[in-house]
Formats: sequence, C-alpha cells, structure tokens
Amino acid sequence: MKIITGNANPELAQEIADCCFATLVPAKVDTFADGETSVEFLENIRGEDVFIIQSTCGPVNDSLMELLIMIDAARRSSASRITAVIPYFGYARQDRKSASRTPITAKLVANLLTTSGADRILTMDLHAGQIQGFFDIPVDDLTSRMVFAKDIKRSIGIVDDPEVQQQSTVFVSPDAGGAVRARKFANMFHGDIAIVDKRRPEAGKSEVMALIGDVEGKHAILVDDIVDSGGTLCSAAKAIMDAGALSVRAYITHGVLSGEACNKVEKSVLEELVVTDSINDRCPKNCKKTRQVSVAPLFGEAIRRVSNEESVSSLFA
Repeated sequence: MKIITGNANPELAQEIADCCFATLVPAKVDTFADGETSVEFLENIRGEDVFIIQSTCGPVNDSLMELLIMIDAARRSSASRITAVIPYFGYARQDRKSASRTPITAKLVANLLTTSGADRILTMDLHAGQIQGFFDIPVDDLTSRMVFAKDIKRSIGIVDDPEVQQQSTVFVSPDAGGAVRARKFANMFHGDIAIVDKRRPEAGKSEVMALIGDVEGKHAILVDDIVDSGGTLCSAAKAIMDAGALSVRAYITHGVLSGEACNKVEKSVLEELVVTDSINDRCPKNCKKTRQVSVAPLFGEAIRRVSNEESVSSLFA
C-alpha cells in the first residue's frame, strides 16, 4: 500500500502510517502564487493500492480541493485503487434541503469525490448514515465508539458489573436525532439513555427545552458526532446538572470548535470534553477541559483490512 497525506492533518496521517508499518509517500502539496493548489508525488505509485488521508476541515474548501486534486493526481499516476480516507467528512450537515432553494451539498461533495477518481471512501461517524447512499462507490463508516468506551471506563472508573453500570451511568443525546448513538453506547455499559429536547430558532443558535429521561444521581455522558460552536453542548450540560446528575462529560467525535467554542466549554459545567484527532487540535493552550484521543490505530487497522480484502465491519460489530 501507499499512504499519502494532504495538509489538513499530517500528524494523524503520520500516526496512521506508523500503525500500518508504512512510510508516507513524499509529496509536494502547496499553492501557486495565485492561490491555486499544486500537487506532485515524489515517488512512483503506478499499480499501487493508494490511501489518501485528508480531513475536509477548516479551511474546508482548501482541504476539499487538495483532496480532489490529490485523487486526480493518483489516478493519472496509474494507481490501481484509490481510497479517500476522510476522518472528518465536511459538508455532511448539508445532507437535505433544509429550506426552499437550498443545495444538498453533501451529495455534491460525494459526486466530486467519485468524479475525481476515488474508488472507495473510508470515513468515521458521518453526521447522517444515509450519506453513504450518496456515493456509487463503497463507503466504510467507522465509529469512534470503541475508542471512547475505553476512555470512559478509565475516566469514570466504571466497574465491569452490569448492575452497577446501570445504576451509575446514563448516556445523553443532545438532540432527538442522536438517540440511536446514545443507545449504542448505553448497550455497551448496560446503562440508560436520556434525550435533550431543544429547538433551534435560527442556524447556529439553540435553546434547550426539556430533558427526557432520568439522570438524577448518575454520571451523565453526552455523546454526539460534531461539536461546532459549543452552544448546544454547554446548554445541554447545564440542563443535565440542573436535573440532579452527579457529573457530566461529553464525548464528541469531531471537534470542529469554531469561534469561542473552547472558551464556552471552559466556562460551562462540563467536567471535560473529549474529542478525537480526526481534526487537528483547535483549542488554545489554556483550555484545560478539552482533550483529544487518537483514532490512528482504528484507521490503521481499517486500512490494513481494506488493503488485504478483509472485513472492516467486524471492527465495530
């Protein structure tokens, strides 16, 4: 296999390559004077199984164009198969028409990736699982659940007694759409679930309305796929503590953390916010409540299995 990275998250790409006992293909991914993206691979990849690692995170459009151009370059370099490894799939929240005369941008991005020459997509915790159907090529959607489960046990000190787990933990979804995710976590720990009922008066703003479920006397764990501005997360955490929870932590896969998100988390009732390194660290050094866990071993194993034509779904079955 040959592993190539763009500029979005080279640290994660290097860790993934190390997990695969491979070296990154030397490449020049730069910009011309006018801002156009320039790509050149400095090693032969003819006939190789190529994995291009690039999260489409901020600057989103630059990262996406880099990925598309790298895929095209690999195709024109006669790679036998090209897998786009996208730990964070940007534009995933635009997966439907939310109002009249609006695009479905997630479908557009899927078309662009396919047209550029990708043979397969490897990603993690898509905002909506049905986005896999936007592609006419195979899509493997990994989950951070196993990575988070180990960290939850260590952080909270959960014992391996199902009865104790049920009495001590509750997994909370910050909206109704994430109830399935919360239930999968709860099944792993024999715990209960709760749902924060909220309404969103306008884009980027939310108001917590009510908490559905019992959190009193329990350690609450908020689980979601994306934390962006942090407003919903911090409001949900306050509602949970007001309902009598012993503590509240958040385990969110993709830490977009735009604007003042980190400062909001620091001032909130959250004990900590744990995100993966699917997006490079966005928090200033004085943020003590936010930390990252690595998903490099997960992606490394998935890449190895794809390359060897082995089952990927068994990683999270």
